[in-house]
Amino acid sequence: MGKKLIIVESPAKIKTLRKFLGPDYLFESSVGHIRDLPEKGFGIDLETFDPEYQTLSEKKDVIEKLRKAAQKVDTVYLSPDPDREGEAIAWHILAILPEGTPYKRVSFNSITKEAVNEALKQPRDIDMPLVNAQQARRLLDRIVGYKISPILNRRIQRGRDGAVSAGRVQSVALKLVVDREKEIEAFVPVEYWNLASVLQIPSDPTIFSAYLYSIDGKRVEKEAAEGKDVALIPNKATADALVDKLKKGRYRISSVERKEKKRQPVPPFITSTLQQEASRHFGFSSARTMSIAQSLYEGLDLGNEGAEGLITYMRTDSVRVAPEALEAVLSLIHI
Repeated sequence: MGKKLIIVESPAKIKTLRKFLGPDYLFESSVGHIRDLPEKGFGIDLETFDPEYQTLSEKKDVIEKLRKAAQKVDTVYLSPDPDREGEAIAWHILAILPEGTPYKRVSFNSITKEAVNEALKQPRDIDMPLVNAQQARRLLDRIVGYKISPILNRRIQRGRDGAVSAGRVQSVALKLVVDREKEIEAFVPVEYWNLASVLQIPSDPTIFSAYLYSIDGKRVEKEAAEGKDVALIPNKATADALVDKLKKGRYRISSVERKEKKRQPVPPFITSTLQQEASRHFGFSSARTMSIAQSLYEGLDLGNEGAEGLITYMRTDSVRVAPEALEAVLSLIHI
């Protein structure tokens, strides 16, 4: 006795936390949600909107392990992710633990030694408004999707996976697609041409590109603008005539301007942008990207089970960088 139990969502975090916190703590994982609305049946009282939660059948062994572990310690730290889903998972875990289990809610905003130790110094109770926000979202999914999906399956051709569904996310996504399609259908194409030339300075190997910016003092635009006197190149005949005229001309550099430009770095990766860039540059699937990111987190790419992870975590919607990570980077940068 005297030990403390930390319950997280992902088993991948346990190895890192054990390295930070040592032998005074036990660690278990819920592997995501452990309770949900029933798979068969509506699961919501439409008079009171009370949900009827059931433990997930595939989580029986996980639940039994959590209960046994809770009986071996003085305090249980519920440490799922710091968001609505994580708060709800913490609440569901508490519901399946032995009655009267001493607990505290702890949120790890990043998986670094400093952040973990600081979080353990500031335990709190479960945030029920956050739990209720997740419940409202889940119930809305069920109320909308459960009622409408069967109608869609009867009236709309099924997709490749054999089912058509509706819900909180699909309904909004469909509206965005329809609105965009209406904009595309209403679009009236306008033909316009741009002209550019490759120039070289006599007695100088320098080659540079120049773009036709104005004609007779009028700025070249792709379409007429109300209240603006602009030059248009609306078709190939006009473009060819201008090209013939430009070929007969002589050109001079009127001025050279040198200046410094300030460029902002791109934001740090979040889960979605990491997957997008891996797909764009390497053609990786999302699953392959996340598998590689997991190995970077665990340090397995070094061929050593005890290796330090090379990233702190890869499942996030936040671009925030931990202060200790910034300090470590700045110590290596010499300005």
